[in-house]
Amino acid sequence: MELLMNFLTLFFKVLTLPLQLIEAVGLYQWYKEFFALLMSRISVSYNAKMDDKKRDLFSNLPDFKKPSEPLTVLEIGCGTGTNFKYYPPGCKVICTDPNRHFKKYLEKGMSENSHLSFERFLVAAGEDMGSIEDEAVDAVVATLVLCTVRDMTRTIQEAHRMLRPGGALFFMEHVVAERSSWTYFFQHVLQPMWYYFGDGCELTRSTWNDLEAAGFSELKLKRIEAPLNFLIKPHIVGYAVK
Repeated sequence: MELLMNFLTLFFKVLTLPLQLIEAVGLYQWYKEFFALLMSRISVSYNAKMDDKKRDLFSNLPDFKKPSEPLTVLEIGCGTGTNFKYYPPGCKVICTDPNRHFKKYLEKGMSENSHLSFERFLVAAGEDMGSIEDEAVDAVVATLVLCTVRDMTRTIQEAHRMLRPGGALFFMEHVVAERSSWTYFFQHVLQPMWYYFGDGCELTRSTWNDLEAAGFSELKLKRIEAPLNFLIKPHIVGYAVK
């Protein structure tokens, strides 16, 4: 089975050679604007299907608020702002995303969530958040983000750096399936095509390993089967305390 999987993966890699060339010469940037539009539609559906799970996850946010001070949340890869409605009233939000084309959708999300105070929007990759000071925020949020960053270890290190002691990284991420499953098989076979459709998204990441190795004092993580397309059904949800 593994031999067949490797052969089919190679086959799809060959099919993506034109896309690889387009990316190499810098012409892939046009897709980023379309991707922002696409995600503005897909994220609505994702939120509807994952609403109860998001409410459960973010119900823990107030636990990390300092006494007499507003909760400060930094969201990596905020996209269109679909998490905003789950944040507690009065918290300050710093939004970051490497795709500048999300800004107009993000502004709409901000206008619909007047219970929050928005500090700024930064066009920045998760691996390089140097404009944010050390120990500056109470919570970092990453949902469907660690699958796309180029360096996941570095991104988690950055989250750890920006968190104050006792703060937490909240995550909700699709991950690679069990090795013996057909989902695992198709995740690997279709990964070369999925990468371009998902603007760098990786179906085959074992994200929990990086979280476990990141040096957090406490990790609350659970695996779930999300009510989604079988390729992204395996999820991990939880938070890691600095």
